[in-house]
Amino acid sequence: MGLISYLLVLFLHLTPVFCQVKEFVSIDCGATSNYTDSSTGLEWISDTGLIRHGKVVEVESPNRDSLQYLRRRDFPADSKKYCYTLKTTKRKRYLVRATFQYGNSGTGDPYPKFQLYLDATMWSTITIFDASRVYVEEMIIKAPSNSIDVCLSCASTGSPFISTLELRPLSLSMYATDYEDDFFLKVAARVNFGAPSKDAVRYPDDPYDRIWNSDLEKRQNYLVGVAPGTERISTYKNIDTGTREYPPVKVMQTAVVGTRGTLSYRLNLDGFPANARAYAYLAEIEDLGRNETRKFTMEKPHVPGYSNVVVNIAENANGSYTLYEPSYMNVSLDFVLSFSFVKTQDSTHGPLLNAIEICKYVQIIPKTDNIDATVLDVISSMSPGSDWTHEEGDPCIPANWEWVTCSSSKPPRITKIALSGKHLKGNIPSEIKHLEGLTELWLDCNSLTGPIPDLSNLISLTIVHLENNRLTGPLPSYLGDLPSLRELYVQNNSLSGEIPPALLTRKLVFNYDGNPELVQRGQHNKNFKLILGASIGAFAIFVLMLAGSSILLCNCRRPPSQQKCSEKSNSLHIISKPSTAYSLVRPGSLIDDGLDVAYHITFSELEEATQNFSKQIGRGSFGPVYYGKMKDGKEVAVKILAEASSHGTHQFVNEVSLLSRIHHKNLVPLVGYCEEASQRILVYEYMHNGTLRDHIHDSVNQKHMDWLARLSIAEDAAKGLEYLHSGCNPSIIHRDVKTSNILLDINMRAKVSDFGLSRQTDENFTHVSSAACGTVGYLDPEYYGNQQLTEKSDVYSFGVVLLELISGRKPFSVQDYGPEWNIIHWARSLIHKGDVTRIVDPSLGGEFKLESLWRIAEVAILSVEPHGVSRPKMQEVVLAIQESINTEKGTKKRSYPVSSDSSTLQYSSHPINIESFDLSTRCLNPSAR
Repeated sequence: MGLISYLLVLFLHLTPVFCQVKEFVSIDCGATSNYTDSSTGLEWISDTGLIRHGKVVEVESPNRDSLQYLRRRDFPADSKKYCYTLKTTKRKRYLVRATFQYGNSGTGDPYPKFQLYLDATMWSTITIFDASRVYVEEMIIKAPSNSIDVCLSCASTGSPFISTLELRPLSLSMYATDYEDDFFLKVAARVNFGAPSKDAVRYPDDPYDRIWNSDLEKRQNYLVGVAPGTERISTYKNIDTGTREYPPVKVMQTAVVGTRGTLSYRLNLDGFPANARAYAYLAEIEDLGRNETRKFTMEKPHVPGYSNVVVNIAENANGSYTLYEPSYMNVSLDFVLSFSFVKTQDSTHGPLLNAIEICKYVQIIPKTDNIDATVLDVISSMSPGSDWTHEEGDPCIPANWEWVTCSSSKPPRITKIALSGKHLKGNIPSEIKHLEGLTELWLDCNSLTGPIPDLSNLISLTIVHLENNRLTGPLPSYLGDLPSLRELYVQNNSLSGEIPPALLTRKLVFNYDGNPELVQRGQHNKNFKLILGASIGAFAIFVLMLAGSSILLCNCRRPPSQQKCSEKSNSLHIISKPSTAYSLVRPGSLIDDGLDVAYHITFSELEEATQNFSKQIGRGSFGPVYYGKMKDGKEVAVKILAEASSHGTHQFVNEVSLLSRIHHKNLVPLVGYCEEASQRILVYEYMHNGTLRDHIHDSVNQKHMDWLARLSIAEDAAKGLEYLHSGCNPSIIHRDVKTSNILLDINMRAKVSDFGLSRQTDENFTHVSSAACGTVGYLDPEYYGNQQLTEKSDVYSFGVVLLELISGRKPFSVQDYGPEWNIIHWARSLIHKGDVTRIVDPSLGGEFKLESLWRIAEVAILSVEPHGVSRPKMQEVVLAIQESINTEKGTKKRSYPVSSDSSTLQYSSHPINIESFDLSTRCLNPSAR
């Protein structure tokens, strides 16, 4: 009976494990067919049919016995993301694992570096240094929904690739934390001590298929610093592991012991400093005598409170050969973890350690707003079978879908839908009214029918393109009341009724050609007899031409709306029927009449506003700038073109045409322009606090800015540039980003100015060929060398601006930097040494959080990488600045020593306790469990 009872208990214990295995998902990325792994019995499936992109690459791999590493799947090295979708059960815990083995593909390409995301959360940066190594990334999650996306994106070098993707369900009790609704757990270390070989322990020895790395395998985490007298022990006896985390028995059957009273190790933790969940797994596997004891404490340098718990394994675990799991659920760990187990004075045996597991808390980044995502699904259903409807992952993060633009808010909101000529059919979905952040709607050149729906609550809507469709019904009156609307195109539809008067009287680009039944108020019965006579004549002509029309019919099968869409649509649409009702352009202007540019201001009005140009407030490359005040009380800055050359005129035309169609709170708005005789004048909103350069470098006019104020200015300017790169169609490259072109308003909010050198991109090309223009010290060396302009050129210049904000120093100076001569080489050398405080502006007085400073220093140095492909996008720069601001606004800041003399600056090498996320409200001190 005893044997039967034992087998029954064993069966009941293993039954859940069998169920777990059935739920395992094992994807061989690049496999040509499904197969069963003979060594584990696990079923592997090919990713063919699971993802639409990428190519399979055969690799030369040392792991020829592992079928999973004979091939890999490579993805294009572009700005898109490529995602696998895994089905989950909401609120169930899983281990998600991705592995990467590059192998030797024989191409000679540089080793890849790219980013891995889980949903919208940054999981890891994959950097390949060793082609033969299998890189493993594991994340433990409580599933936020019924599916998760694992995405590869943002290649810095080479092509993103993946070897395997695995999903392993966990039991109910495992890895539960108080923070799991807000944080994932990224596995940083899982070490099996006393292992008999370098081989890792996993399934079937671990029913949950966790990977327990041997402490003999030095490559994984560089486990070093072993104390003298450390010995390895093992047992064949069963270990009772039926507690919370269920480590495998095979792992618990081995251990290390400190025969001289101490166990000590040093372990590198990638991605740290950070908050972590740390577990020790202990079981007494030596048969101690009646009077023998094993008691020890844990000691860790520089961190108080670690040695206040005495571990007596047999007593804590209620017996030998039983698992005990002391843990710290929230502890701040440094990049290098140094720890020691030291026996107590009354202990007869030295400390023992079977295994450890450390997981980093990774804050969950919210996906795109659920309402917005639902609306996008509805829109996608209007063009079944089109390639653009099959984009993977979250619409916005880590890279937005090609046909949407997103805000940088959390969660992101959709700000632009660009579906010109995408074969949409049916009515415009009424659900669009829920896209509260929408600023641009491009639905032109499709086959849309029915009326224009109610969009009256979209108060941020600035541009609407509905032309060249088959829309019917009236033009809604609410369109005239949308406060931000600047461009409305509805031409070539079948709209009818009266045009709302507000659309004809306000400053607005409005094109309604090609809607015969759409009329202005009072025109319904006008010239009725003339219309009747013309109709009779037209009928006679129609009868005569009926035969000829049948010949033309075969060449005109497409509806007029589609014929008109053969020309590429963009944001500079030409108004085919100018009239004073909706065009403000003067005849004879240098500015293209089709662009409906900013308001024209007469020279006499500007003379009056500036009191005959009596108060000069600055001078730039364009010419002198004067202060003015218009009749309505609006304060303005009046910039006069001093150079009467073709180059100066080109800058004038360029700036007027660009600023007339781009509108953002972090771009200096163009109030109007003057173009009379030889005068070329631009009129801007007046910025009361001048340029950022004045505040950083002008000792006379300098106003002290603390670190948080500098971060806010950096965020504003970055958002302005992000809008130019991502929010405009086509995108715009500023080409002259510098501190003197970042202006500050009365509230010290920053706005980017001076668009005379700006260029539009062409979506058909990766760069714009252009003679290098810009300012010394800010000019992208790659752009200067190859004459190929990209958005990353602006990123480079903005990286210099960030270094100026940190240091308070000018971008280049032989006096300040000696032979290095510029701020980049000087700052890079110090930051790479870890001496970030050596570059800090002394006027900050050390009042900042060091982790906040590090975040900005890191993104600044990345932004000034010599090659554009290694630089972040402006969207990533914005996110980094926002992270730094959140850190700075968090817990009380420490004061760090700085000095006005860089040679006497003090730098502390003491480990820094960085809390990446504020968990202090729920767990002030590490506590053992």
